[in-house]
Amino acid sequence: MNNLQILDHPLIQNKLTRLRDKATNNHNFRLMLAELTALMVYEITRDYPLREVEVETPLERTTGKVLATPVVLVPILRAGTGMLTGVLDLIPTAKVGHIGIYRDPHTLQPVEYYTKLPPELPRARVILVDPMLATGGSAITAVNIVKREKANHIQFLCLVAAPEGVKALSTAHPDVPIYTAALDRQLNDHGYILPGLGDAGDRIFGT
Repeated sequence: MNNLQILDHPLIQNKLTRLRDKATNNHNFRLMLAELTALMVYEITRDYPLREVEVETPLERTTGKVLATPVVLVPILRAGTGMLTGVLDLIPTAKVGHIGIYRDPHTLQPVEYYTKLPPELPRARVILVDPMLATGGSAITAVNIVKREKANHIQFLCLVAAPEGVKALSTAHPDVPIYTAALDRQLNDHGYILPGLGDAGDRIFGT
Protein backbone atom coordinates (compact mmCIF):
# COMPACT_ATOMS: atom_id res chain seq x y z
CA MET A 1 0.00 0.00 0.00
CA ASN A 2 2.92 2.31 -0.69
CA ASN A 3 0.82 4.50 -2.97
CA LEU A 4 -1.80 5.12 -0.24
CA GLN A 5 -1.78 8.44 1.59
CA ILE A 6 -4.17 9.09 4.47
CA LEU A 7 -4.96 12.80 4.82
CA ASP A 8 -5.14 13.27 8.56
CA HIS A 9 -5.44 17.06 8.86
CA PRO A 10 -7.61 17.85 11.92
CA LEU A 11 -10.23 19.71 9.85
CA ILE A 12 -10.49 16.79 7.44
CA GLN A 13 -10.94 14.30 10.25
CA ASN A 14 -13.50 16.52 11.99
CA LYS A 15 -15.68 16.77 8.88
CA LEU A 16 -15.32 13.07 8.11
CA THR A 17 -16.68 12.20 11.55
CA ARG A 18 -19.73 14.38 10.93
CA LEU A 19 -20.26 12.70 7.54
CA ARG A 20 -20.17 9.27 9.18
CA ASP A 21 -22.91 10.26 11.64
CA LYS A 22 -26.23 8.78 10.50
CA ALA A 23 -28.00 11.80 12.06
CA THR A 24 -26.46 14.11 9.43
CA ASN A 25 -29.23 14.93 6.95
CA ASN A 26 -28.89 15.06 3.16
CA HIS A 27 -28.50 18.83 3.01
CA ASN A 28 -25.73 18.95 5.59
CA PHE A 29 -24.10 15.86 4.11
CA ARG A 30 -23.80 17.61 0.74
CA LEU A 31 -22.41 20.80 2.29
CA MET A 32 -19.83 18.99 4.39
CA LEU A 33 -18.87 16.72 1.51
CA ALA A 34 -18.01 19.79 -0.59
CA GLU A 35 -16.01 21.32 2.27
CA LEU A 36 -14.16 18.09 2.97
CA THR A 37 -13.36 17.56 -0.70
CA ALA A 38 -11.94 21.09 -0.95
CA LEU A 39 -9.67 20.48 2.04
CA MET A 40 -8.45 17.20 0.57
CA VAL A 41 -7.80 18.72 -2.86
CA TYR A 42 -5.80 21.50 -1.20
CA GLU A 43 -3.56 18.78 0.27
CA ILE A 44 -3.09 16.67 -2.87
CA THR A 45 -2.21 19.55 -5.20
CA ARG A 46 0.87 20.70 -3.27
CA ASP A 47 3.29 19.47 -5.95
CA TYR A 48 1.43 20.80 -9.00
CA PRO A 49 3.82 22.67 -11.31
CA LEU A 50 3.64 26.45 -11.65
CA ARG A 51 4.68 28.95 -14.32
CA GLU A 52 5.45 32.62 -13.98
CA VAL A 53 3.19 35.31 -15.43
CA GLU A 54 3.21 39.09 -15.34
CA VAL A 55 0.32 40.85 -13.62
CA GLU A 56 -0.49 44.48 -12.96
CA THR A 57 -1.33 45.36 -9.38
CA PRO A 58 -3.04 48.68 -8.57
CA LEU A 59 0.49 50.07 -8.08
CA GLU A 60 2.89 48.38 -10.53
CA ARG A 61 3.65 45.37 -12.69
CA THR A 62 4.97 42.28 -10.96
CA THR A 63 5.51 38.56 -11.50
CA GLY A 64 3.21 35.93 -10.08
CA LYS A 65 2.66 32.21 -10.49
CA VAL A 66 -0.23 30.21 -11.91
CA LEU A 67 -0.84 26.52 -12.51
CA ALA A 68 1.31 25.32 -15.39
CA THR A 69 -0.90 22.45 -16.52
CA PRO A 70 -4.64 21.98 -16.92
CA VAL A 71 -6.60 20.16 -14.21
CA VAL A 72 -9.27 17.64 -15.17
CA LEU A 73 -11.69 16.40 -12.56
CA VAL A 74 -13.39 13.08 -13.32
CA PRO A 75 -16.15 11.91 -10.94
CA ILE A 76 -17.31 8.31 -11.12
CA LEU A 77 -21.10 8.44 -11.45
CA ARG A 78 -23.19 8.88 -9.49
CA ALA A 79 -21.76 9.58 -6.04
CA GLY A 80 -18.59 11.17 -7.39
CA THR A 81 -20.59 14.16 -8.64
CA GLY A 82 -21.19 15.12 -5.02
CA MET A 83 -17.48 15.98 -4.79
CA LEU A 84 -17.45 18.34 -7.79
CA THR A 85 -18.34 21.56 -5.96
CA GLY A 86 -15.48 21.24 -3.51
CA VAL A 87 -12.88 20.98 -6.28
CA LEU A 88 -14.39 23.63 -8.55
CA ASP A 89 -14.56 26.13 -5.68
CA LEU A 90 -10.76 25.85 -5.43
CA ILE A 91 -9.94 25.34 -9.12
CA PRO A 92 -12.72 27.01 -11.10
CA THR A 93 -10.78 26.59 -14.36
CA ALA A 94 -10.75 22.79 -14.02
CA LYS A 95 -12.37 20.81 -16.81
CA VAL A 96 -14.83 18.08 -15.85
CA GLY A 97 -15.25 14.65 -17.36
CA HIS A 98 -17.68 11.90 -16.34
CA ILE A 99 -17.38 8.13 -16.15
CA GLY A 100 -20.42 5.92 -15.57
CA ILE A 101 -19.85 2.40 -14.27
CA TYR A 102 -22.29 -0.20 -12.92
CA ARG A 103 -21.78 -3.70 -11.55
CA ASP A 104 -23.26 -6.49 -13.63
CA PRO A 105 -25.66 -8.38 -11.30
CA HIS A 106 -24.67 -11.76 -12.80
CA THR A 107 -20.91 -11.50 -13.23
CA LEU A 108 -20.43 -8.81 -10.52
CA GLN A 109 -17.89 -7.21 -12.85
CA PRO A 110 -17.84 -3.44 -13.47
CA VAL A 111 -19.35 -2.34 -16.79
CA GLU A 112 -18.69 1.02 -18.46
CA TYR A 113 -21.92 2.64 -19.64
CA TYR A 114 -20.95 6.30 -20.14
CA THR A 115 -17.71 8.19 -20.73
CA LYS A 116 -17.22 11.84 -21.65
CA LEU A 117 -13.75 13.30 -21.13
CA PRO A 118 -12.13 16.64 -22.04
CA PRO A 119 -9.48 16.69 -24.81
CA GLU A 120 -6.86 18.10 -22.39
CA LEU A 121 -6.49 14.72 -20.69
CA PRO A 122 -3.01 13.79 -22.03
CA ARG A 123 -1.36 16.97 -20.69
CA ALA A 124 -3.51 17.47 -17.61
CA ARG A 125 -3.37 16.57 -13.95
CA VAL A 126 -6.32 14.18 -13.66
CA ILE A 127 -8.16 13.73 -10.36
CA LEU A 128 -10.55 10.77 -10.26
CA VAL A 129 -13.08 11.18 -7.45
CA ASP A 130 -15.45 8.74 -5.77
CA PRO A 131 -16.47 8.94 -2.10
CA MET A 132 -15.85 5.23 -1.48
CA LEU A 133 -13.07 2.84 -2.49
CA ALA A 134 -14.68 -0.50 -1.60
CA THR A 135 -13.80 -3.52 -3.76
CA GLY A 136 -11.79 -1.36 -6.15
CA GLY A 137 -13.58 -2.61 -9.26
CA SER A 138 -15.03 0.73 -10.34
CA ALA A 139 -11.81 2.58 -9.54
CA ILE A 140 -9.71 0.17 -11.59
CA THR A 141 -12.09 0.44 -14.53
CA ALA A 142 -12.08 4.26 -14.30
CA VAL A 143 -8.29 4.36 -14.32
CA ASN A 144 -8.27 1.97 -17.29
CA ILE A 145 -10.57 4.37 -19.13
CA VAL A 146 -8.56 7.55 -18.53
CA LYS A 147 -5.33 5.73 -19.41
CA ARG A 148 -7.01 4.54 -22.61
CA GLU A 149 -7.56 8.22 -23.38
CA LYS A 150 -3.83 8.91 -22.81
CA ALA A 151 -3.95 10.42 -19.31
CA ASN A 152 -0.42 10.53 -17.86
CA HIS A 153 -0.82 12.07 -14.39
CA ILE A 154 -3.64 10.44 -12.41
CA GLN A 155 -4.64 10.73 -8.75
CA PHE A 156 -7.49 8.85 -7.08
CA LEU A 157 -9.33 10.70 -4.30
CA CYS A 158 -11.90 9.15 -1.96
CA LEU A 159 -13.31 9.82 1.51
CA VAL A 160 -12.98 6.33 2.96
CA ALA A 161 -11.26 3.22 1.66
CA ALA A 162 -11.33 -0.47 2.49
CA PRO A 163 -8.09 -2.46 2.59
CA GLU A 164 -9.47 -4.76 -0.10
CA GLY A 165 -10.02 -1.87 -2.51
CA VAL A 166 -6.67 -0.25 -1.81
CA LYS A 167 -4.90 -3.55 -2.46
CA ALA A 168 -6.81 -4.18 -5.70
CA LEU A 169 -6.26 -0.67 -7.10
CA SER A 170 -2.61 -0.60 -6.03
CA THR A 171 -1.98 -3.97 -7.69
CA ALA A 172 -3.72 -3.01 -10.93
CA HIS A 173 -2.27 0.52 -11.12
CA PRO A 174 0.79 0.92 -8.89
CA ASP A 175 1.56 4.27 -10.56
CA VAL A 176 -1.69 5.90 -9.35
CA PRO A 177 -1.52 7.46 -5.86
CA ILE A 178 -4.57 6.92 -3.66
CA TYR A 179 -5.65 9.66 -1.25
CA THR A 180 -8.24 9.07 1.45
CA ALA A 181 -9.36 10.56 4.74
CA ALA A 182 -9.59 7.11 6.37
CA LEU A 183 -8.59 3.50 5.81
CA ASP A 184 -11.52 1.61 7.33
CA ARG A 185 -11.57 -1.91 8.76
CA GLN A 186 -13.09 -4.13 6.07
CA LEU A 187 -15.92 -4.87 3.64
CA ASN A 188 -19.06 -6.68 4.75
CA ASP A 189 -20.73 -9.49 2.79
CA HIS A 190 -22.59 -6.95 0.63
CA GLY A 191 -19.46 -4.98 -0.29
CA TYR A 192 -20.11 -2.05 2.07
CA ILE A 193 -17.21 -0.48 3.92
CA LEU A 194 -17.17 -0.93 7.71
CA PRO A 195 -17.55 1.28 9.68
CA GLY A 196 -17.94 3.46 6.57
CA LEU A 197 -20.64 6.10 6.18
CA GLY A 198 -23.39 4.19 4.42
CA ASP A 199 -24.27 4.54 0.73
CA ALA A 200 -22.72 7.88 -0.22
CA GLY A 201 -24.97 8.32 -3.26
CA ASP A 202 -28.13 7.77 -1.24
CA ARG A 203 -26.96 10.21 1.42
CA ILE A 204 -26.06 12.85 -1.16
CA PHE A 205 -29.25 12.61 -3.20
CA GLY A 206 -31.75 11.45 -0.62
CA THR A 207 -32.63 8.24 -2.47
